[in-house]
Amino acid sequence: MHVVAVLALDGVSAFDLAIPCQVFAIPRAPDGTPAYEVRVCVDRDMAATAGPTTPFRISSSYGWEEALGADTVIVPGIPAELTPDPRAVAILREAAAGGARIASICTGAFALAHAGLLEGRRATTHWRFADALAERFPGTVVDPSVLYVDEGRVLTSAGIAAGLDLCLHLVRRDHGAAVAAGTARVLVMPPQRTGGQAQFIEYRAPETDSADLSATLDWMRGKLGEPLTLADIAAHAMMSRRSLARHFRAQTGTTPLRWLLAQRVQRARELLETTGLPMARVAEATGFGSVETLRHHFARQVGTTPSAYRAAFRA
Repeated sequence: MHVVAVLALDGVSAFDLAIPCQVFAIPRAPDGTPAYEVRVCVDRDMAATAGPTTPFRISSSYGWEEALGADTVIVPGIPAELTPDPRAVAILREAAAGGARIASICTGAFALAHAGLLEGRRATTHWRFADALAERFPGTVVDPSVLYVDEGRVLTSAGIAAGLDLCLHLVRRDHGAAVAAGTARVLVMPPQRTGGQAQFIEYRAPETDSADLSATLDWMRGKLGEPLTLADIAAHAMMSRRSLARHFRAQTGTTPLRWLLAQRVQRARELLETTGLPMARVAEATGFGSVETLRHHFARQVGTTPSAYRAAFRA
């Protein structure tokens, strides 16, 4: 049985703590037995104190050290400004070195960063703390616009409820789309939420009037199969590149080229789900040019290959 250790550190978010306990309790193996064993691991010397809005303390029959025997270790959110206990940091390093899959929910990413597990990797956290994570750990490539980031053996999720998306993604990786969909159905949520964290980020209005980019966004969607440069987009919006970047981030939460890439991947998903087009035609229709480029960007954003996605989701 796959063992999931939830490493509860001092100040742990109660909601984040409950997410993996709930999600991984649902999936079943083909013979009907539980697919996962979940262990909440707490410091034996002092039960973890939950966050300031949660009036209780947490105790468990499992200590931090028992996370070392787990296949997956998940760190729920903790106060971003706190430095994790060095013993917990050492356990994360040892678990990762031993081959365990390490994941974080929300600000749990800070614990992973303290353990050096995000160095040179792409990661995310709650959008309110993304700048702090990037500033304190400059070796980490922080993407505040996504719901989760899958770097193989190390995964991070965005704010709070995005932990559900991450845990469902792990179920999908372990047991396939059908089991993940069944788990999502019990949780009363979609198997994969569309969009990213950017839709929830609060952005300050630009100091000058912000031109409406809706016409340019529609134009870009209509030209996904064509090579578009930043100069092309700026020309359509009748702005300088600098003004375009400022207005684009204010309205979409990302850069023009990142937004275009996300739209191309989304269009590829639609074509894979609804058509039998050869993979080369899908790559051409979505502006990737080659199947290799399509595979690369698709895997980074969706977490699987285009072929596997089509096999799982084509009606």
